[in-house]
Amino acid sequence: MEPILSGAFNQFNEAADQLKLADEMRAYLTSFKTVFQTQFPVEMDDGSLKMFDGIRILHNTARGPSKGGIRYSARVSLDEVKALAMLMTWKCAVVDIPFGGAKGGVTVDPASMSPNELQNLTRRFTSEIIPIIGPDKDIPAPDMGTNPQTMAWMMDTYSMTQGYTIPGVVTGKPLALGGSEGRFEATGRGILNVIEEHLRAEGGIAGRRVAVQGFGNVGGIAARLIHQAGAKVTHISDKDTALYHRDGIDAAAAYAFVAGGGTLAAWREQFGRDVEVVDGPAVLAADVDILVPAALESVLTEENAAAVRAPLIVEGANGPTTTEADAIFRERGIVVIPDILANAGGVTVSYFEWVQARQFQRWTEERVNQELGRIMARAYQAVSARCPIGSPGCTLRQAANWVAIERVVEAVSLRGIYP
Repeated sequence: MEPILSGAFNQFNEAADQLKLADEMRAYLTSFKTVFQTQFPVEMDDGSLKMFDGIRILHNTARGPSKGGIRYSARVSLDEVKALAMLMTWKCAVVDIPFGGAKGGVTVDPASMSPNELQNLTRRFTSEIIPIIGPDKDIPAPDMGTNPQTMAWMMDTYSMTQGYTIPGVVTGKPLALGGSEGRFEATGRGILNVIEEHLRAEGGIAGRRVAVQGFGNVGGIAARLIHQAGAKVTHISDKDTALYHRDGIDAAAAYAFVAGGGTLAAWREQFGRDVEVVDGPAVLAADVDILVPAALESVLTEENAAAVRAPLIVEGANGPTTTEADAIFRERGIVVIPDILANAGGVTVSYFEWVQARQFQRWTEERVNQELGRIMARAYQAVSARCPIGSPGCTLRQAANWVAIERVVEAVSLRGIYP
């Protein structure tokens, strides 16, 4: 079992022990409704056929249709997708939106394929999973290695088999095809929302020193918004380059450059000569007020947890903290705002997009951001009420799991077991 799946089970079992959950309910909630695996051919640009492995997993649908991303990565595996599907169930429950959890992916390096090959792969994979997806059943979204164009191809493929356009089958689409204003920034904005709510009684985020690991759609946007909120983003990094400036980096300018197709190394060379290049591990060990790991899972481990100096960790990535590292942070008094709360902004605005598609409405970006802020604040308050900061014997991760699991258990109990 891969660490990310064992970590997901460990977190669940710890919360289940604390909630005194019955064995039958534990078995139910650690099972997966649908595990769909497929091997399918794709025609490449040279006319050859290449086989690919695809997965779509639905964890639990007691609270509504399942929801979760599709990732294209050479690292996609059954255990990884199971863990992320389970985390999506808890994520949707903790922000109290009416979805269950799902996840999917194709084992592929998207950078090695042409746009035409990616379209062929996407359309064929979509056709393989059509039996289990749908606007009332399971609603994919972008994830690592996928984007709004991927969702456009998925939506079109599904719609062509039904005979009419069904924009609600996926979220994260381009605006011209029924995507939502504010969706692209939603995960990063949600991170800022929970940080602001957490620091509300302590003077807010302005002037805080922040390190952000990962500079893609999550980390880059979070860094930009945190910078614009008045914090000093002293450390940023992508997969190749880590940068530091004691007085703060202009994360908005850096992200604009990267979003235009550049790299952090090239931005620093052209515009940030006063910014220092540091080793990647230095970002996680930065002497800052807030650390935002927003890259890959399992980056905070037993080996480097002792080196972390930030008193507050806000998990932008899914599963960035191993079970062992989490225990070390608990002993050291480091507060961790867990992924199922901190990065739930993306699925929340995906819910808004689905609602707009189902009702044939278009919300303004102002309305989207206002609703997102309200839901993220409410979710943080529900979690922190179960474990006020400084309370012995609990963490925000435990409290978030309690809230999420209780909401799913309530739905299962009220529905009963059919037949």
